[in-house]
Amino acid sequence: MSAIHTPPLHRWSYEEWDQMVESGVLARKRVELIDGEIVEMAPQSEPHSISILGTASRLRRIFPEPDFWIRVQMPLRLGRASDPEPDLAVVDGPLDAYINSGHPPDALLVVEVSDDSLRYDRNTKASLYASAGIADYWIINLPQRQCEVHRKPVRDSKTKFGWRYDEIEILKPGDSVTPLAAKRKSIKVADILP
Repeated sequence: MSAIHTPPLHRWSYEEWDQMVESGVLARKRVELIDGEIVEMAPQSEPHSISILGTASRLRRIFPEPDFWIRVQMPLRLGRASDPEPDLAVVDGPLDAYINSGHPPDALLVVEVSDDSLRYDRNTKASLYASAGIADYWIINLPQRQCEVHRKPVRDSKTKFGWRYDEIEILKPGDSVTPLAAKRKSIKVADILP
């Protein structure tokens, strides 16, 4: 009796990923590269889109250009084989600083708007962002109408990327959320929910 053989999974490199993007192979597909795997993203609902727009608008007031750049569904180059496209990322420095250097390798704040992707955003994405040293990660939880604020990355070998957030605060619509990178500014949670 022979053992069952499972073929190895091909993990895509940045170079292969970039070639596929440039060639148009992935055109019209909502995908991102996570740990060398191509992950399909769920279609956006109207509440999801409204939350992204509202949150981006409020973040731009706190993090004005040209000192900061609010990236909406644009890649961050994290780790060796991950190019996630968070719903929002606040990046330090003007847009011009990244024109020739590629996707930013970090962010001051990452925000995911979650409905069907809530479990994935709480587990896989949280571990990925924590492993990249992103100190401030928010999940706008549409089903439960709350903002989950994840902070203080710590090592945890039981998670996908070996990291997790040690502090998680749940904020309701009557609360306000304050970015770590702008401690004197806050946003009402009700204003980032549809």
